[in-house]
Amino acid sequence: MARVVLAMSGGVDSSVAAHLLLEQGHDVVGVFMRHGEESAQSCELDDPADNPLLPLLQNRADHKQGCCSASDAEDARRVADNLSIPFYALNLQKDFRRIIDYFVEEYTIGRTPNPCVMCNNWIKFGKLFEYADSVGAQYVATGHYARLIATANTTDLPRLARGIDGTKDQAYVLFGIEREYLQRMMLPVGDYPKTEIRALATGLGLRVADKKDSQEICFVTSGHHGEFVRQRRGNTDLSGDIITTNGTVVGQHNGIEEFTVGQRKGLGVALGEPHYIVRIDAPERQVIIGEISELAKSSLTADRTNWLVDVPLNEPFKCQAQIRYNSAARRATASINNDGGLHIDFDEPCDAIAPGQAVVCFDGDIVLGGGWIL
Repeated sequence: MARVVLAMSGGVDSSVAAHLLLEQGHDVVGVFMRHGEESAQSCELDDPADNPLLPLLQNRADHKQGCCSASDAEDARRVADNLSIPFYALNLQKDFRRIIDYFVEEYTIGRTPNPCVMCNNWIKFGKLFEYADSVGAQYVATGHYARLIATANTTDLPRLARGIDGTKDQAYVLFGIEREYLQRMMLPVGDYPKTEIRALATGLGLRVADKKDSQEICFVTSGHHGEFVRQRRGNTDLSGDIITTNGTVVGQHNGIEEFTVGQRKGLGVALGEPHYIVRIDAPERQVIIGEISELAKSSLTADRTNWLVDVPLNEPFKCQAQIRYNSAARRATASINNDGGLHIDFDEPCDAIAPGQAVVCFDGDIVLGGGWIL
């Protein structure tokens, strides 16, 4: 039996993950990660004493009015109580601020950030391992729909793979974790379809069984990322012209932070044929639009790569490359240069390649690694 720190979001996946880990005989410690974006003062604890089990954690703050994701924290606490496991809330406001700063900066320079990937890299499979070490936990677990597959050579690290439910697979957002952590990760729900996870939750009598999946970025509570960025970047004016690919000005926009490559809705211009954002020129504050055929590209480059398996250097290799969380992987040829940069040539042109998003290389279901699109 091993001690496992489980990230509990208050959703059905991490809740059932707790049950599955208990079934396997593990000593499970549930934790909820507070980002503190709403009101730090209202999230203060009545008793600020350090927790004796997790000295780096604070006692739970689960239903204070104004706390970030207060209802989610309460849901997670109820599940923990139902399963009789300890539950604590981590105050990670400072760590989440790093993600928020990244999010704002990327939109400000005309790129499309992916805060969920960064959260996995820096917090869920970063800071959580520090907390796990502090309490003698061997593993960190989450409710991601992905799998860890043992290799024939037992001395090798396990391989990260797609979850069996292709409609919910989340392997893409895990590509950036540190390779050494693969041997200390647990992903209990990756071997189940979502329908079975909900059925298990119902059978256990968990109130979250029918809870909807989160569709929004956790710290953008309004759901409007452009407004969120504007509130935090001060008085910087990023408004400018909307122009076609032939240079014709067809409208104005309130700020480049509202847009991403491939976007069609919300352009505020009518040109007869549908138009899409094909490029964002941040220095000129221009949003460039074109017809759908102008979105297609045959290649991309990426930097800040991370590899979970050994891949050849300066030698092309075949893979399937995925450029967004909700897009299909495309057959491609990848190559890595001496500086670690990644170049991808697609077998067929790929639409809406957005700078700032991650490109992740797969070999079938296995995650090879990836990088950040330039």
